[in-house]
Amino acid sequence: MSGRVFQNVVLQFKETTDRTIGVIDSEGTVIACSELTGIGKKWSKYVEAIEAADGNCIALDGKTFKAMPGWGSRFDYAVFTSGDDSVGKTVCAMATVALNSAKTYYEEKHDKASFIKNIISDNILISDIYMRAKELHVAAEVPRGVFVICLVDDRMESVPLDVVQNLFPDRQNDFVLSVGESDVALIHQMGEGAGIKELDKVAGQIEEALRVDGENRVFVGVGTMAMHLRDLAKSYKEAQIAIEVGKVFDTERYIINYENLGIGRLIYQLPTTLCEMFLQEVFKKNPIDALDQETLFTIYKFFENNLNVSETARKLFVHRNTLVYRLEKIKKLTGLDLREFGDAITFKVALMVKKYLTSRGIEA
Repeated sequence: MSGRVFQNVVLQFKETTDRTIGVIDSEGTVIACSELTGIGKKWSKYVEAIEAADGNCIALDGKTFKAMPGWGSRFDYAVFTSGDDSVGKTVCAMATVALNSAKTYYEEKHDKASFIKNIISDNILISDIYMRAKELHVAAEVPRGVFVICLVDDRMESVPLDVVQNLFPDRQNDFVLSVGESDVALIHQMGEGAGIKELDKVAGQIEEALRVDGENRVFVGVGTMAMHLRDLAKSYKEAQIAIEVGKVFDTERYIINYENLGIGRLIYQLPTTLCEMFLQEVFKKNPIDALDQETLFTIYKFFENNLNVSETARKLFVHRNTLVYRLEKIKKLTGLDLREFGDAITFKVALMVKKYLTSRGIEA
């Protein structure tokens, strides 16, 4: 926030009052003052008391201070006037109203959140990012997590922005943005050395806070760690892709990290014509639809139990010979022996490709 905006307003007060009026920032530095010699003074000793006053006027060392409305317990700016009498208090309260209006108007034009939204939407040139970051005092090179939150179904009209905002109230470093019709994006500043584990922990907090009666209501997509502002757009796209891929290949997961998508990411990026050709090549004898539900269930269990015949038979509550018979039947129908590692991989990929095509409305 530019001190010039406040300076223009405080100078107008010189004509109406003989009191000195000014503004300090969150570190106690005077950034605007009707007496020009006051600009740049350090009053950090007052910061704690102003915060404790919780937005009320407070008299300190012959001056009156009042924090401007902001987010969380910490103030961004506070107004001060000379004198700790009732006139000083009145002037301070009136000046706060005027200066806060100027601040709001400025922020609408130069809002940090708008800047971040422009970055993730690719609405700003990379060459302009660093310059705007300096103007808005946004750190360019700190690790940030990018999270996209979208609804599992339409029982909620949109993701509740206020719930996410309350989880991450630091408006200087965390940005909760409305994207699309109902989704929310969170750009969260992470600690130095944070990795995938810390990203998933934040995603877990979000997902848990948005549950309704213990029921999962949102998917949280997680992009790779953005180490610079210019990485945010890439990470945002990754978080979106994570949700899309997760919806197709892993419907049981509600937190989907781009770095854990595995082969699903690869399949998702293939042209559908190539996928159809692959299925036709794998299932020359019979299409995959020739397998009934019981057979498919057997196959999934076999994969779950790492191609172990005895363990799968135990989990299916069938005799080992019954399972062997079923696997022989699958081999006859498809030409693939699932007990052979190579054939099992081919079949597993084919099932995923089939899922992907179905999600695109293509019957293969």
